[in-house]
Amino acid sequence: MIEINYSFNPTVSNADMNRLFAAAWENHHDTDFAPVLSRSLVYVCAYDGDILVGFVNVAWDGGIHAFLLDTTVHLAYQRQGIGVRLVQDAASAARTKGIHWLHVDYEPHLHSFYNQCGFQPTLAGLMRLNG
Repeated sequence: MIEINYSFNPTVSNADMNRLFAAAWENHHDTDFAPVLSRSLVYVCAYDGDILVGFVNVAWDGGIHAFLLDTTVHLAYQRQGIGVRLVQDAASAARTKGIHWLHVDYEPHLHSFYNQCGFQPTLAGLMRLNG
């Protein structure tokens, strides 16, 4: 059994983030994560030793609403509860920072995952602004 350690707002390199995202997301292109992380309310990383194996970001509106983004678990570590723990830790941290509402958008195949994390489905709208 592996031991996963969870860390709030750690210093994390672009190289580590890009390795994780490339392992979890098809068609990932190297990204500079620094601007995103600098604006986050909180983000949570999961580590197996020194290896980044999971990540979730909480962005916010400066008030009582926050948005869960980029829930990511390395393909080799999926279905072990890491994603649920990341989301639960992120929600708990957001609550302690005064957030009242945590929003998440997801594709239909992720419904049961986010339901397991405690989210209730709602109607929402989405407008694509590029392309």
